[in-house]
Amino acid sequence: MQLTDEQKQKVSAWLADGLKLSDIQGRLGDEFGLRLTYMDVRMLVGDLKLVPVDPPEPVVEKPEPTPAEAAAPAAASTPVADVADAPAQAASNISLTVDQIAHPGTIVSGGVTFSDGKSAVWYLDQTGRLGVTPSEQGYRPPEGDVEKFQVLLDRELAKLGY
Repeated sequence: MQLTDEQKQKVSAWLADGLKLSDIQGRLGDEFGLRLTYMDVRMLVGDLKLVPVDPPEPVVEKPEPTPAEAAAPAAASTPVADVADAPAQAASNISLTVDQIAHPGTIVSGGVTFSDGKSAVWYLDQTGRLGVTPSEQGYRPPEGDVEKFQVLLDRELAKLGY
């Protein structure tokens, strides 16, 4: 298909204005009587060596905290970011292993020993859900250990490319 120079300039202007390819597809049909598929429009834009412009992301301003909010004490629980920045010794009482061969039905699996010495098997299933199966039925790890375990697991899996 051949476009005239005028039509090429229009397509360039539409892209510069931030129109999506589907909008350009509609305008080509409305203004020039050209019925093109979406893929045809993509190819046309590529042939013209044009690059679609992404719309600017809206800037969301955070409201300034009121004096009461600013004076409020910090939350009792430690945010994950703080735990991730904590030295390795803080999480050294939790040991984590990754299995060489994952359990059936999982992407990756391994073991964990919590600070109280009790162990569990962990796994990530094919949908990305984390599961932990303790060695003792009804066992619940100490309060801060779960968060530390998740941070350690995230680091270890990142090292392994997951």
